[in-house]
Amino acid sequence: MATGGNAIRGTRVGSGPMGEQDHGYHADRIAVSYWDGLGNETVRYFAAGLPEEEIPEIIDHPQSGLPAGRDKENPPALAKAEPYKTHLAYVKERRTDEEAVQLLEDALTQLRERRGQ
Repeated sequence: MATGGNAIRGTRVGSGPMGEQDHGYHADRIAVSYWDGLGNETVRYFAAGLPEEEIPEIIDHPQSGLPAGRDKENPPALAKAEPYKTHLAYVKERRTDEEAVQLLEDALTQLRERRGQ
């Protein structure tokens, strides 16, 4: 028969004289609710003696990935999802040849000024 570890049979591993009160689980806490732009609520707990200015106004909401604020009536704005652009959309946004020549001339002028200094 193979046995491992040094735990006594019938005891919980890690149990000992320390209880929950020794870990701080019964410390006075306050619950703060946060709402994201979709209306999802997250409750975070902070120490009761923590000053109001140290409690964050905005947090990351774990379920939606959006920011969540403490004000339910005015939650943070939804993150703007940029639509996927195809290659043709980028081609349509390209500058005209005249603009490209002007940009190149400006860049070359700046380089020449830096080298001259």
